[in-house]
Amino acid sequence: MQTNEQLLSAIENYLAQTEFPAEPELLYAPIGYSLAGGGKRLRPMLLLLSCGLFADDVDVALPAAAAVEIFHNFTLLHDDIMDNAAVRRGKPSVYARWGGNVAILSGDAMLISAYRLLAQAPPALLPRILEVFNTMALGVCEGQQYDMDFESKQKVSVVEYMSMIELKTSVLVAGSAMMGAILGGADEEQSRRLYQFAIELGMAFQLQDDLLDSYGDDRLGKAIGGDILEGKKTYLMITAISRADEPTREVLRSTHRLQMPDAEKIATIKAVYDRLDIPRLTEQQISLRFERALSILDTLSVEPARTKRMRDYAASLMGRKN
Repeated sequence: MQTNEQLLSAIENYLAQTEFPAEPELLYAPIGYSLAGGGKRLRPMLLLLSCGLFADDVDVALPAAAAVEIFHNFTLLHDDIMDNAAVRRGKPSVYARWGGNVAILSGDAMLISAYRLLAQAPPALLPRILEVFNTMALGVCEGQQYDMDFESKQKVSVVEYMSMIELKTSVLVAGSAMMGAILGGADEEQSRRLYQFAIELGMAFQLQDDLLDSYGDDRLGKAIGGDILEGKKTYLMITAISRADEPTREVLRSTHRLQMPDAEKIATIKAVYDRLDIPRLTEQQISLRFERALSILDTLSVEPARTKRMRDYAASLMGRKN
């Protein structure tokens, strides 16, 4: 079995060797630019690791792994247009560098390229793979719409927020894991357990991202406090509003619109978060989801050595030692 480092290298090599035409340049150059931007390669890694739980040779899953990474990057191109985002992974977004029209069309081409790669799956498994992929892809769109709806919605509950991030973030993570399991020869029950494992891991990952947006540092490749400056309804903001008195709620809802330096806006909201114990509560929810994911992983009928590789990867993803 390959190590996690070897699996990541195999993904990078496969993506690098995935050829796109040179012309028209404005269609294909942004695709290469986007894919070269790095990132954790979370989704293709989970797909290969899931395949490796049930099979020794994961090469059969490489096209699907590339497909989910290309699909993920396609969603980022379109997200940046909707968010008017100038930066992605520490460099200009495709939207900022080439404009909205190019980002739309290049994103569309990436989606088609993902389907081309998926079509390389073994014929007997292809219908199931496409079913999982299509359900996953539609779920991501639904989650994005709910996220946009929340921008104009006066009150959003924690339950609503959790449902939204399950669609927008976790479904793509879970679909990737399930496709890997199918390609590895897992039965329906094992595939579904792995799907639930990845749902919980994806939720923990997104909640951690929410926390790091306010309490991380600039090594993350994006400006710290961006969610606060946008007035975004994250888990931290929604939980704070639910625990605050009315004057404090008004501070939480309106600070991002005030005429004051950005640093002061961020400091104001973080002071409220600290006073309401929001970082600890968020960490508590992250740990709950992470431990729940591991408990599901332990129910799989596979060798402990195989699940250990997945556990180790999940722990490293969450910045944990075990």
